[in-house]
Amino acid sequence: MSPPLVLIPTYNERENVEALSAAVRASLPEADLLFLDDGSPDGTGELLDRLAREDSHIHVLHRAEKAGLGAAYLAGFRWSLEREYGLSLCMDADFSHSPSDLPRMKQALDQADLAAGSRYMPGGEIRNWPLHRRLLSQGGRLYARLLTRMPFTDPT
Repeated sequence: MSPPLVLIPTYNERENVEALSAAVRASLPEADLLFLDDGSPDGTGELLDRLAREDSHIHVLHRAEKAGLGAAYLAGFRWSLEREYGLSLCMDADFSHSPSDLPRMKQALDQADLAAGSRYMPGGEIRNWPLHRRLLSQGGRLYARLLTRMPFTDPT
């Protein structure tokens, strides 16, 4: 059975990726990591290449330009399926998702086809976000729910 694959989109995350890689590997040592870098001008891609050379569990998919989170995840899922990974987990590179939650997500997927964490449910929280990002998140959530009539409190 293949290890789980953690998909991590990046854009200008040079300051986070080294610590994040270590935290993910510590929380879920059997996992492979796929960073999806959208041509970060801050050198994130180059640093990720170095990390990948040092750790065979780290992979990098370089994308030419910033194409958005959804497109990055689609590219990651395609990469995952081409290599026959049985389980893909997704998280942000800015530590807004805690790597320590990965084992719990993986365990939930032992009994379900889909598991999702949310900042907006009991036990969820938002740390270190400025007010404008909180407002953007709340507005985007409301807009998506109204537009799609999704019953979810967090469509992301």
